[in-house]
Amino acid sequence: MNYLYPSLLATTLLSSPAALAKSTDQNALEHIEVQGVQARLQSRGILKDSIAKTELIDAEQLKNMQASNLTEAIDKALGIRVSNECSMCGAKRVMINGMKGEHTNVLVDGVPMHTMLSGFYGMDSVATAGIGTIEIARGAGASLTAPEAIGGTVNLVSQKPSKNAAELEMATGNQGYRKVSMVAMGISEDEHSAISAIAQQDTRDQFDGDNNGVSESPLLDNQSIAITLSHDLSLDTSIKIRYGRSISEVFGGPVLGDTTSSIAETLASVTRGEAANLFSDNTVDGRYTGHPWETAEWVDTQREEWLFSILHSINDQLTLDISYANVEHIQDSFYESIDYWAKDDMQFFAAKLYYAINDQHLITVGMDNRDEQMRSHSAALADNPLYMSDSFDYTVSGLYIQETYTPSIDFELALAVRFDRITADFIANQTSDDEIDETLVSPRIDMRWFHHENWISRLSIGQGYRAPLSFFESDHGILDAEKGYLVDVHEVERSTGYNYSLNHSADKINATLSVAYTQVDNLASLSHNEAGTPVLGQLTEQADVWAWDLAVSYQLLEQLQLGASIENYRYNDAFKSSFGIAPTEKRASMNLEFAQANWTVNANYLFVPSRNLSDYGYEGFNDTQAQHAKKTDVSSYGILDFKVSYALSEDIKLYVGMNNALDYNQAADEESPLLFDSEGGYDVTFIYAPMRGRLAYLGFDYDF
Repeated sequence: MNYLYPSLLATTLLSSPAALAKSTDQNALEHIEVQGVQARLQSRGILKDSIAKTELIDAEQLKNMQASNLTEAIDKALGIRVSNECSMCGAKRVMINGMKGEHTNVLVDGVPMHTMLSGFYGMDSVATAGIGTIEIARGAGASLTAPEAIGGTVNLVSQKPSKNAAELEMATGNQGYRKVSMVAMGISEDEHSAISAIAQQDTRDQFDGDNNGVSESPLLDNQSIAITLSHDLSLDTSIKIRYGRSISEVFGGPVLGDTTSSIAETLASVTRGEAANLFSDNTVDGRYTGHPWETAEWVDTQREEWLFSILHSINDQLTLDISYANVEHIQDSFYESIDYWAKDDMQFFAAKLYYAINDQHLITVGMDNRDEQMRSHSAALADNPLYMSDSFDYTVSGLYIQETYTPSIDFELALAVRFDRITADFIANQTSDDEIDETLVSPRIDMRWFHHENWISRLSIGQGYRAPLSFFESDHGILDAEKGYLVDVHEVERSTGYNYSLNHSADKINATLSVAYTQVDNLASLSHNEAGTPVLGQLTEQADVWAWDLAVSYQLLEQLQLGASIENYRYNDAFKSSFGIAPTEKRASMNLEFAQANWTVNANYLFVPSRNLSDYGYEGFNDTQAQHAKKTDVSSYGILDFKVSYALSEDIKLYVGMNNALDYNQAADEESPLLFDSEGGYDVTFIYAPMRGRLAYLGFDYDF
């Protein structure tokens, strides 16, 4: 059911001054500055900002990028890469500090809100409407409440209502791009209560760059709503309740209106059996001649989340912070005749106590519990004796303490240690009660040192862990479905990370150099046994990665700011062997922001140099006879994005722009991501460049 339009109506009603608060001026909404419990505690130093290096993307930057979802918002952020894991379903993985996507934890207002399953198809469905800031913290142990984030965390901080207002944005473009979003916020006359509501729908059609009838990027249809209520019970106590719901549909493979008429017709075509050939001339460059189901991937996800939190200042020294979250993620999917249904339910509870001993010492003591149950089923594989369901039970109970020491305004040090009890059980594995049953101790240290008013150093050292529970989706071994699946996991992945950054900030220039090293033991990896059955196992060798980057921005003129960055990642051979899709090891970017009168121009150019994919096990052929090998030495490419905005008034802004304005995409400019192996088996993962071409759009933004 499409609930976007009723939601837009509701947010419109909520945005009226009468619904939000009585106004003394009927022609303008009243502006009220809110100083709630959290703001007062922060000003007193009780709730301190993290001293670890954190990248920030604010709401204005999200608009400048025309980002509709989370992956678009952070795709070009420093230290982050969004990996496209499949040309059919378009599964995206968010990689931080060179680590894999499963090593990234997504938080909402500081609380873990994404399950193991939603890390695969959930990233493209997270709406940007209503997000005030995206905080990206890099390194193991980046969050006290998310120690399994070996790579780092992405914290989505909701916009805080500061006035009665609403915003409507609508955009349209080629490739079936449509975006409609509504944000409404309001506060009561006594300033004790606030409400915000968001609704967003964004869509994109399939993209077929080589016009062979099989898409390289899928259809995407996202719908999201969320409502947040907060209330100050007193000067010292506040509560917050947040409810969110999203629906996402993904369809890739046979192109709608070309090689298939509808999604329903595609799924029903299984009854036709297998076609004699998938492509004319038996090459992936030829027209698709197979039945629709033979390349089809369809994923329908529904997600519902609740978040409750209470913040209470007991006295001038003690503050209590309690939060509870419940997330339900349901996936119904179809992969080349293989059905897969899964329900992932997560309960999370956390309590923190802040004790401000004096101006120099702040103690944080906390405990949390995460309980996750995932149940999956595949009717097509149910009778296969080699198939093992990836259903699991996962429980983590943790206790931590942190001492933040500030001897002077120039130096700050945080020492923390976590104790965790972890149990994980693949319930279909009858040979073992619990694959993982461990107690872990994870220390970390964060330091910030102001060498000079223009120079700041930050150092973070920490340990983290992850239970490698994801299998069917993360390794995407669906094309080996007839051979079954096996699980051979007995230990958690254990990491140690070192992160250092040096920042220089002056009147016109800002520069930051960052260096990171992460090593991981027991890294999960997909292999095959002698029978060819995919096995989720773990590496016996230690995997490690070095990462460094440099970012510089310069205010050339009052109206013009220029920026540039360069990134480099270096993996050891063990780590390289674990990747299914080759990560981008080097990239550089240049950007500018120009503002003059009512005009604003934003542009970004991203460059990826040539590289050799053979180190990541890339091999395959364009034909079934294995005569035409796919190239592993691939050329460099560049992506140019820009957006031009014009303010008609204080309330209305018009804009036009392009993403990938140079229209570079792998299928059209290089070769298809589709391949055949040496035995004639078909696959979809020869990916190393963008899967979509030029997107041109126009729209408006109306604040009222």
